[in-house]
Amino acid sequence: MSKKSSPIEVAQIGRLVGLRGELKLHLHSDFPEQFKAGKTFITQKNITLEILSYNEKRGLVLFKGYESRDSASVLVNSFLLTSLEATLEDCELNNNELFWFDIIGCSVKENENVLGVVTEIERIGSTDYMIIKTDENLLKKNLSKTFYIPYIDRYVLEANKDEKVVVVKDGLELLENS
Repeated sequence: MSKKSSPIEVAQIGRLVGLRGELKLHLHSDFPEQFKAGKTFITQKNITLEILSYNEKRGLVLFKGYESRDSASVLVNSFLLTSLEATLEDCELNNNELFWFDIIGCSVKENENVLGVVTEIERIGSTDYMIIKTDENLLKKNLSKTFYIPYIDRYVLEANKDEKVVVVKDGLELLENS
């Protein structure tokens, strides 16, 4: 893991399945292709794990050195983390797609007015929501300190990772109703 960037959470290890040490893997990523034999991740406890096998259909993973039920049990509820560099190397985006870390930290603008800054993104169901920390000027109008904007075409007109700006429509209305 690089010390240049914050680790990126890509999955959580769930319950044990069977006797060989296989574990249920709950993906927090849109890129299942990164979970392949030989790929290494780090946990939040700084344990390095190498994937021995991954069954995407069943969502089961087996880690090298943890091939028994007893040894694998210590990994239950751990989070798998990767680096920004590894993500850029392993995950291929389509045109006009961005990673969450490209959006976090962007200013949110509507009609040249700054609504706030994206502090986090949360997936609810199948929709990603930007969590916006409201701009100081709007806080003076007694509006909510934070609000959500769905990251869908209805609201997001443009996202520019180089300029760190997300242009939205009807975002002020969402803020006023928060």
